[in-house]
Amino acid sequence: MDDNIRILIDFGSTYTKVAVIDLDKQGIVSSSRVPSTVETDITLGLNEALEKLPADINISDSEKKQALACSSAGGGLRMVCVGFVSELTSEAANRAALGAGAKVVGRFSYELDENEVKEIEAISPDIVLLTGGTNGGDRKVITHNARMLSGTGSAITNIIVAGNKAAYDDIKAIFAGSDKRVTCTSNVMPEIAKLDLAPCNREIREIFMKNIIEAKGIAKAKAIIKDVIMPTPSAVLEAARLIAGGFGDAAGLGELIVIDVGGATTDVHSIARGIPGRNDVVMGGLPEPYEKRTVEGDLGLRYNIDSLTELVKGRDTPPGFDAIVRSFHRGKLPETAEEIACHRLLSSLTVEVAMNRHAGTIEAVYGPAGQMLIQRGKDLTSVKCVIGTGGPLVFSRNPREILEGALFQEAAPAILKPKNPRFYIDDSYILYAVGLLSQTEPARALNLAMKNLKEV
Repeated sequence: MDDNIRILIDFGSTYTKVAVIDLDKQGIVSSSRVPSTVETDITLGLNEALEKLPADINISDSEKKQALACSSAGGGLRMVCVGFVSELTSEAANRAALGAGAKVVGRFSYELDENEVKEIEAISPDIVLLTGGTNGGDRKVITHNARMLSGTGSAITNIIVAGNKAAYDDIKAIFAGSDKRVTCTSNVMPEIAKLDLAPCNREIREIFMKNIIEAKGIAKAKAIIKDVIMPTPSAVLEAARLIAGGFGDAAGLGELIVIDVGGATTDVHSIARGIPGRNDVVMGGLPEPYEKRTVEGDLGLRYNIDSLTELVKGRDTPPGFDAIVRSFHRGKLPETAEEIACHRLLSSLTVEVAMNRHAGTIEAVYGPAGQMLIQRGKDLTSVKCVIGTGGPLVFSRNPREILEGALFQEAAPAILKPKNPRFYIDDSYILYAVGLLSQTEPARALNLAMKNLKEV
């Protein structure tokens, strides 16, 4: 191999994936995937994936040491958000966490009580994001919550404070001498309905790289490769941003949606303004970010079979459905016609429900002046590109049928999903690699992505 080759790795919750990329040709030399082994020793799966590559590639140890990786293994980056008002600072914290590639496993508002603190300890998150109050506004709630968190045990280690800056001196004093790693950053909502999420996103990723990959055992991989530089969802979001916006003189595809169906979660990324498409509609709630991610932790095709089967109730199912889907929970991949039909049904339902939750909604509100139409969230009806990734889509015999769950439905006109998009599949399962490569080689990463998007 030579300097034009890059090795890119994803330590997924279900599979460890390796892609070998030729930078000059912006093409895939080879790829492999094996079950992840983070519960035992992450290097076992990594070495197995590397050994599955063709022998004639001849990857040396020095070339492996230049490899970069992302990870969602060990449950991914798990965060709890604590804010003041649920619809304001708590929601701002939630968006910051999701935008940084985290899975939000708990949301709390107003002053924490002892039961809520015990609940947070039981969750044992990787990071607690503490917010509350605009700058110069309320400081009582965030200070109270800091005091409550300061008395917690070792289940809570990393705390990011991103609220009213006037409370920071008091908060630092509260945590002084504790075993907590406390980082103060810019307020995620410095003014009412004004968001500033980027500084918080950077701190989350920095803590992920410095502390969390060590705690999850992922740092063992650094004995073989160069580094784990971001959570996998961040890599996919970076890829989506690049594909939408292009780079330099190379145009992107414009506003788009990426749906990532996985074994543990289903993520939806939209790169779109999402403003109302009608003059008689006004926006409600917080402003929507151009780059938005939502995570559905109950919509994983391996770990959430119980919740998925609840959603299936009332729909026609293939023969033997209940027994077949239980085998998916044990990690079995569909092989027979019946298994494939069951898997396709669950995958379609997952896409439909995840998009229903991600897309904005519109409702009629009546007041003294008569009817007013209020939009909450993004209007995605005019988005012209939907990209599917994740094993259930990439390896499906009919991915378009599954992706059609993302379409606008006349029976549910209040949910603002795409009306007439083109559908693409991440055909070589490398969006994570595109995102990783985009950090140093954005032009080549864009070409790689475009070569491997297959319209369906």
